[in-house]
Amino acid sequence: MKFLLRWYFVLIGLLLYSTSAFASVNVQNMRVGNQSDGARVVFDISQSINYRVFLLDNPKRVVVDLDDANIGALKTKVSNQVILNSRVGKMSGNDKRVVFDLSRPATVKKAFMIPPQGGQSWRLVVDLEMVGESAFKSKIGNNHIVTNNTKFSPEEEKSESSWWSFGSSDEAKVDNKINRKRIIVLDPGHGGKDPGAIGAYAKTYEKNVTLAMGKELKQLLQNKGYVVYLTRESDIFIPLRQRTKIAQKYKADLFMSIHADSAQNRNATGLSVYTLSDTASDKEAAALAERENKADIIGGIDLGGNTKEVNDILISLSQTDTRNKSSKYATYLVQEMSKSVKLVKNTHRFAGFAVLKAPDVPAALLEMGYLSNRTEEANLRTSSYRKKLAESVARAVDRYFKDPEIASN
Repeated sequence: MKFLLRWYFVLIGLLLYSTSAFASVNVQNMRVGNQSDGARVVFDISQSINYRVFLLDNPKRVVVDLDDANIGALKTKVSNQVILNSRVGKMSGNDKRVVFDLSRPATVKKAFMIPPQGGQSWRLVVDLEMVGESAFKSKIGNNHIVTNNTKFSPEEEKSESSWWSFGSSDEAKVDNKINRKRIIVLDPGHGGKDPGAIGAYAKTYEKNVTLAMGKELKQLLQNKGYVVYLTRESDIFIPLRQRTKIAQKYKADLFMSIHADSAQNRNATGLSVYTLSDTASDKEAAALAERENKADIIGGIDLGGNTKEVNDILISLSQTDTRNKSSKYATYLVQEMSKSVKLVKNTHRFAGFAVLKAPDVPAALLEMGYLSNRTEEANLRTSSYRKKLAESVARAVDRYFKDPEIASN
């Protein structure tokens, strides 16, 4: 009798094991977030799963195949600096395919499973890295499929403690993100053969004022722990689109172009802040954007001649996450500036500045005041006044990066 009972429990155990071992995996959630060099996709799942991740071209896609998976109503309308959108399809049996359309070339940097931690479910993590066209094409094909058995370097495997989705609480994620050194690119407007506005009284060149301000602000932000680059550190001419490429090269978390305004009305005074829009907020903003964008023609190349389709794509990309972050920064900038200097009416304005069109870098353009006004021209020539402006900018930068929405992205 004992022998029969023993075999009875063994059989029951085997039955339960086989039932659980071959049960379908439930994909409960999917999240997409930015990383400094690309994007991260996280699937919350009920148990470990077999997967295959690979690239397809024409159009550019990343494909994640999941074996024997139940996928419910996932939020598939996702986008970030790499991914345009996603969709889920059914394969043979109960296998599923998740396809991510890419806005730019990217490769699979790594993919791995994370067991449950702190009450969380299993997670499948796929990290994408932005690359050039040739690097993307070199990773297409069966030889580059990433699976459960693909090995990565020890440094990459340590990603379990990285900034997104692995902490025990939202607060931990925010703290980790704040502690990462943020990268800021400052763009002193004009330069070289392009003097910008010229002061009506002391004949001050805008290019000299913006460069002085850029250097002073760079030092102040570096002292606060930020990593700061200037698009130019001397009196040279840089095409507008090249300035945005510099921000992208450094993988900037924030880009700010520095300018000084001019107006026919010499009584006009005040500081203003601009962010990107395909329609200007008023005639003055439209005229200013047109005047600034023509700086590219001075260098012999009119980079403003993009096709309507290209410009539409740029505007469309900018209208998503990046545009929202730009507006958030502009709001903090206006609030801090209002404590120390005079502002124009409707301080936060919108215009189609070419220098703000990087689709993946939050950006704002600061007009420090009017060189056409005697008092403001004199103020902008003094380091003490520029220091006051720089301190206001630094406070706005601090508030921006400590904002929970920004810190957790």
